[in-house]
Amino acid sequence: MRFVLALVVAIGLSSPAAAGDVAKADGFEVLSSTKGYAALLADLKAAVKDNKMGLVTEAGPTEVAAKRGETIPGNRVVGVFRNDFAVTIIRAAPEAMIEAPIRIMVHENADGTAMLAYKRPSHVFAPYTGGDGGAVVAEAANTLDGLFATIAAAAVAD
Repeated sequence: MRFVLALVVAIGLSSPAAAGDVAKADGFEVLSSTKGYAALLADLKAAVKDNKMGLVTEAGPTEVAAKRGETIPGNRVVGVFRNDFAVTIIRAAPEAMIEAPIRIMVHENADGTAMLAYKRPSHVFAPYTGGDGGAVVAEAANTLDGLFATIAAAAVAD
């Protein structure tokens, strides 16, 4: 939990170059946007659907914090996956499914724009690519890398 909080703070306060450094160091992709938080979140959801992936989970502290009288930047994490990938991965390495769905975060910046961040699926599933079934997991993860890149690019596009 501390790592996630530190990551949110680091991404929210950092320059685009620093965000790129985080992405390279930790398996993260971080995309800046000129869109506001609500628009980027809506466009992300549309891109998920347009790319025939499923929005499996959704969580965010912003609205709950507001009910307690706290004001924090907009922040939402959505879990994205698809059943055919789940079946493939379960058959190859059932323990790898602890990592699904893959999460994508939308975070509101101080200037009113928003950014999008996610761990590349190949990074998330890397611990499961050795041994029996590992090649199948790696292939699925690499395919997911392309889908997530497409979703992210569509979401942040003007």
